Amino acid sequence: MKTLIGSDFTEAAEPFALFESWFEDAKKSELNDPDAMALATVDTTGLPDVRMVLLKSATPTGFTFYSNAESAKGRELEANMKAAAVLHWKSLRRQVRFRGPVERVSDAEADAYFDSRARESRIGAWASQQSRPLESRFALETAVAKFALTYAIGKIPRPPYWVGYRIQPLAVEFWADGTFRLHNRIRFSRDGLDAPWTKERLYP
Repeated sequence: MKTLIGSDFTEAAEPFALFESWFEDAKKSELNDPDAMALATVDTTGLPDVRMVLLKSATPTGFTFYSNAESAKGRELEANMKAAAVLHWKSLRRQVRFRGPVERVSDAEADAYFDSRARESRIGAWASQQSRPLESRFALETAVAKFALTYAIGKIPRPPYWVGYRIQPLAVEFWADGTFRLHNRIRFSRDGLDAPWTKERLYP
């Protein structure tokens, strides 16, 4: 599918409505996980780290995902509450990337999302010591069985270490494939979270 620059680029005054429009297109077009995004953080030495996570909400307050706070990404975020991310929709030949400071979502918001997950996923959140060494697959399966028994009946509470993070963007770039690699790029940026957005076109 060929993607041309159009009114969605030239008329948008801020990035969130444009992102919502592109995200809806991706939900219809992408075969798997249109909400998959590469999340970049840095460790205590400043070395970048990147992995795939799932975007769970996108609003004018930012882009939200959930994780184990004791995982590698959780520890890196707690040390440096800044991040960058990119979503690539191959079927549409489009990308969106953004970066900015990170905040934790409220406990109420995290509880609500945790309760919406499949029961098996909630059990898995208790069983997995995310990012830490695992002696065997059997050890993981044993932990899953243990917590499945513990929470066999009734509500499964959210683990205290299972939290949500919101990237509050200071820059959002929209990229659309162009013929002969003359891609179309528009970047929205602002000096602070309460500052107005400015928009500029970038060379490919």
